[in-house]
Amino acid sequence: MTPMNPIWGHIAGVFIVLMMTTFIGIWIWAWRKKHKPVFDRMARLPLELDEVPDTDVDTKEDRP
Repeated sequence: MTPMNPIWGHIAGVFIVLMMTTFIGIWIWAWRKKHKPVFDRMARLPLELDEVPDTDVDTKEDRP
């Protein structure tokens, strides 16, 4: 078995540092104060009730 080329260790290290930097950058971006109103509004969306018409209700009279 031949030993692995040492360059792969450096490539893996650079890749990990880039991925970690990207993750931390996205995390900092998401926690900025100017994004709070938008995220609060999006968090409340599932709790808001929309008026849905009852036209999609399948009843016995509608069946052939």
